[in-house]
Amino acid sequence: MARKFLYFIAFCIVLVIAGRIAYELFQDELAQIALVPSAEFASVTPLEANAYEDPGLWFSRPGIGVKGPARWQPAISGDEVPRPVLALPLKPVAVFFIHPTSYLNRTNWNAPLANGGDAEAERVARIFLRGMASPFNAASEIWAPRYRQATMGAFLIDSPEASQAIDAAYADVLEAYRYFIASVDPDTPIVLAGHSQGALHLKRLLAEEVRGSPVAERLVGAYMIGWPVSVQHDLPAMGFPACAAANQAGCVISWVSFAEPADPSSLFKVYAASTAMDGEQAGNSPILCTNPLTGQFGGSAPASANLGTLVPEDSMEKGELVPGLVPARCDKRGLLLIGPPPEMGSYVLPGNNYHVYDIPLFWANTKADVAQRVDAWTASR
Repeated sequence: MARKFLYFIAFCIVLVIAGRIAYELFQDELAQIALVPSAEFASVTPLEANAYEDPGLWFSRPGIGVKGPARWQPAISGDEVPRPVLALPLKPVAVFFIHPTSYLNRTNWNAPLANGGDAEAERVARIFLRGMASPFNAASEIWAPRYRQATMGAFLIDSPEASQAIDAAYADVLEAYRYFIASVDPDTPIVLAGHSQGALHLKRLLAEEVRGSPVAERLVGAYMIGWPVSVQHDLPAMGFPACAAANQAGCVISWVSFAEPADPSSLFKVYAASTAMDGEQAGNSPILCTNPLTGQFGGSAPASANLGTLVPEDSMEKGELVPGLVPARCDKRGLLLIGPPPEMGSYVLPGNNYHVYDIPLFWANTKADVAQRVDAWTASR
């Protein structure tokens, strides 16, 4: 009996090892099977004119309450987090934040909006906003639209359907942005921010809508986090420089976070084949790395410079700020390296990719960064 039991245990171990090997060898293929829609792309009808007048198409905007996810404030671990960072007074600035992908359904290429949308996608989007838009909560206005985001599988495959889904999502973002600009006082500076899919849409928004417009003069900063920005191919097309200093306004901030040892092969494989904003392939061009601990392009900073990492509970619905948890160093490829893997939760991606935690890792520094750039913009005027 004991021998049979040992055989069973050995069989289970072999299954686990075989499963792990299969995952490592075929993780891209497995992800496509799990997440890429099998259905044909269904044309997405453009929203009606002024559709974003409807408060129901916003997670956050003035006039729909002050307790939305973007206004959330985390708990504090002990008394070490600098209180002035947490209690910054409201700054006269309007933030437009585009949330990352929360729709994983493979039934459709784009998330629905009608009738409350997809319940799980809406729930997860609110969680993401709580952790990623909340560092911008010292702004007098925070606008965060709902939109028919492309499903996760659209980013795992190069196909006409995937491109159409991403274009459809951008069309909604563009309409929301135009309503945002029409609604905000024309003398108010603005911050544009997005993570992952949101950052991808923001790249296009800067290049096609903001560049050369009167709004360009009002831009405090564009925070494109969690999506590679090519220094050579994207920045010139977008028309705004990389932020060289923490007291600079009208510039671009971007980083993608990896713990060490980092294996960014999957990221760079997709990035190299992608079409940049100038129409060229990104290839091996370095990506933009803003060090969130210094607010500068490139460089390194010790963990002691980290004012507070938002460490979430595993449900991601709550969390607390922990100072000094991770350092930040930009390498020659443009990756932001954060040292040995910190305990942040269950959503670390293969290769020590801390994509889900890009902003929470530097929550308090991001909040301070926004405030400093708003002050710099105001002083320049």
